[in-house]
Amino acid sequence: MTTHDAPVHDRPTLDGSALAGLLSEVYAFDATLAVVRCASCGHTDVFARATVYLTAMGAVVRCATCTAVLLVVVERPDGPRVSASGAAWVQAPGG
Repeated sequence: MTTHDAPVHDRPTLDGSALAGLLSEVYAFDATLAVVRCASCGHTDVFARATVYLTAMGAVVRCATCTAVLLVVVERPDGPRVSASGAAWVQAPGG
């Protein structure tokens, strides 16, 4: 089984800092320093501490506490698309 064939949870993980460049195309602030609250378990922490699974289409960002999906980032020709349906809220740094 290759890395691309492995289930998402069996792939190597990164922290939220791995998406700094990609998210800078979407947000006007450093998203890795933003505070995010998981809608599933209520855990609140900086985005950089979330768990990131990279795929061929983009990235899945999971809560470091309960592993619920916080964000999905898809890279498209017209720019990245972010779904933050698993985040109760996101607070910009210094906000």
